[in-house]
Amino acid sequence: AGWRGGGRGGGPPPRQYDAFDALGFVTTDEFENGNILDITYPNVAAALTLGKGEPASIAVVTGFLGRGQKTGAIATLGRGGSDLSATVIGAALKLSEVQVWKDVDGVLSADPREVQGTVAMAFLSFQEATELAYFGAQVLHPQSMRPAMDTENLCVRVKNSYNVHAPGTLIGHTRPGGGEAWLLTSIVRKKNVTMLDIVSTRMLGQYGFLAKVFAIMNNNGISVDCVATSEVSVSLTLDPAKLWSRDLVKEELDSLVQDFEENGIARVKCTTGHSLISLIGNVERNNEIMERSFRALGAAGVKVKMISQGASKTNISMLVDDEEGSAAVNAIHAEFFPFEYGEILPSGSTDADNAPP
Repeated sequence: AGWRGGGRGGGPPPRQYDAFDALGFVTTDEFENGNILDITYPNVAAALTLGKGEPASIAVVTGFLGRGQKTGAIATLGRGGSDLSATVIGAALKLSEVQVWKDVDGVLSADPREVQGTVAMAFLSFQEATELAYFGAQVLHPQSMRPAMDTENLCVRVKNSYNVHAPGTLIGHTRPGGGEAWLLTSIVRKKNVTMLDIVSTRMLGQYGFLAKVFAIMNNNGISVDCVATSEVSVSLTLDPAKLWSRDLVKEELDSLVQDFEENGIARVKCTTGHSLISLIGNVERNNEIMERSFRALGAAGVKVKMISQGASKTNISMLVDDEEGSAAVNAIHAEFFPFEYGEILPSGSTDADNAPP
């Protein structure tokens, strides 16, 4: 890639900045996962604001790095650190938009490796994008969006380096045109999910039962994804990121079950090999989303073992067997994203490719 200036097009020349030095990125002293500190923002604004008579230049910044506040040592920013660097600079300069360039046309309606005919979303709210990232989509890490979320008007646009004319996906604060017609944004599948079914007649009418359940999860260092409760049982799905290997999975789960049973809290049934299907969309219209989803799953012969809807109003999650996970995602995607020319183009397509005869 070449510059369109600085000797090629007559524009401003490039100027290199080290984020941890010239720009003044200051972080906590967690050297593989440093958190950006507030002092960074005025540092960046001062470094990139031209002085009187100073010639313009194109800033080229090393992302992913900062300097520890106490030690002064260089720290990396963890996952999404390069995108985080971009949004920090955008927030510091009070910009309206930051672009991050990936290898897809934007945030897609599903994983294109699993679903044919995925479509790029024109807009996502920050809350939707965060839910997508947590439940498995890998376009943006939630931490990288935080500086933009904390401003009033900074948006993040996801663009495709291999398809520069694609408009991409705008991630922002307010949905253009309001949210009444909005239904479903994306479908995400998280594989290799473990479910615990915790049954106890002691929880009937008792307070503190869930506190005991989550205290045991905390003691074992295991994160919970989704929760569904009834009068005498609690069903939990566990975050597979904590379960590093097959041997350790068994050790951790055995310890977890033992803790429940030794404390006389409940009987526990542990099952593995599930997929968590998360529907990110307008949960204010959950009746329509659920009716159409279960109709599609029924037609595909997929059995749902657990369902969870959070108060976030953006996510409904369903648990199915891993072997039915792909069929579930494809069935729901076909229900909500039938391609029609002139509405949404399939990912990687152009108007010319899809023009009617």
